[in-house]
Amino acid sequence: MARDYYEILGVSREADKEEIKRAYKRLARKYHPDVNKEAGAEEQFKEIVHAYEVLSDPDKRTRYDRFGEAGVSGAGAAGFGDFTDMGGFADIFESFFSGFSGGVGGTTRRRTGPARGDDLRLDLKLDFREAVFGGEKEIRISHLESCATCSGTGAKPGTRPRTCSTCSGSGQVRRATRTPFGSFTQVSVCPTCNGLGQVIEDKCDVCGGNGQRQETKKLKITIPAGVDNGTRLRVSSEGDAGQRGGPSGDLYVYLFVNEDPEFQREGINILSEIKISYLQAILGCRLEVNTVDGPAELLIQPGTQPGTVVTLENRGVPRLGNPVSRGDHLITVLVDIPTRVSTEERELLEKLAKLRGDRIGKSGIEGFLGGLFRG
Repeated sequence: MARDYYEILGVSREADKEEIKRAYKRLARKYHPDVNKEAGAEEQFKEIVHAYEVLSDPDKRTRYDRFGEAGVSGAGAAGFGDFTDMGGFADIFESFFSGFSGGVGGTTRRRTGPARGDDLRLDLKLDFREAVFGGEKEIRISHLESCATCSGTGAKPGTRPRTCSTCSGSGQVRRATRTPFGSFTQVSVCPTCNGLGQVIEDKCDVCGGNGQRQETKKLKITIPAGVDNGTRLRVSSEGDAGQRGGPSGDLYVYLFVNEDPEFQREGINILSEIKISYLQAILGCRLEVNTVDGPAELLIQPGTQPGTVVTLENRGVPRLGNPVSRGDHLITVLVDIPTRVSTEERELLEKLAKLRGDRIGKSGIEGFLGGLFRG
């Protein structure tokens, strides 16, 4: 699957237009083919440009957030590697440099406030017609919910977490070291509160002090008409609950469509085949065929050749995001030429061959029938 556009630009899903623009300019300068001659830089530059084109356009961004790439390309992962609020990057940066400030006085404070919950992914299989027409679908998810007993604090009801006395609520401890090159301050996670800035003395009996519980719940989600393999739906706030009063993450549902024994899909068109007799092909006829909407009448013109494609307009797949617009149903006609015929049929075919002036031998009926269609 294609990479997440937010991940490509290195921004969170809540990033505003200016943040997205700044990230694009920075990456475009870094990977522009005129500047960066490394292998793969040009492909990465194209990815960056495409991601910016989608996320800088409010309509395209809305469709992308709802349906993923299928919502902006008309076609239809892993895991949501967005560094929400750049928190992931900040943690890596902080742990790598260990907070050395070297006399310049700059220090970093570890975030101890509300934290957004993790996003979750669910893969969902649909039948062919469910993908075509959409509808409601009930799903079951297991996610973290805030503990109702302690309201997510982790403390026993009637008590509150206290500020950590070791780090004074900062979540970090600092140790000054003098060297011949100057004074350095090393910053590390507070061992008492594990970086939370708070200590729970009386833990909640229900959640054990975590403030969260793993719960399974049922959800009804709406499947839009016209979804396809790889379409992604975003269900807001149904991911894991946030910590310390932070917002919940989102649930991303990836859709996969089961194959149908009769129909195939090509974009927003539906493909199928129908087999007719050679007499129906020669004389023409009206037949009832199956479509995703139910039975429909199909007109076979006299002299129809094998492989002819007959079109039933507006019987295909609704366009994703615009269900009023539909594709077509394309039916390929197969002609069944018999390998054996009865004596009576053979006599009639021989008479027809004489009328047409065709020369046939004792075993030439099949060739004669093939000649009818070529002629």
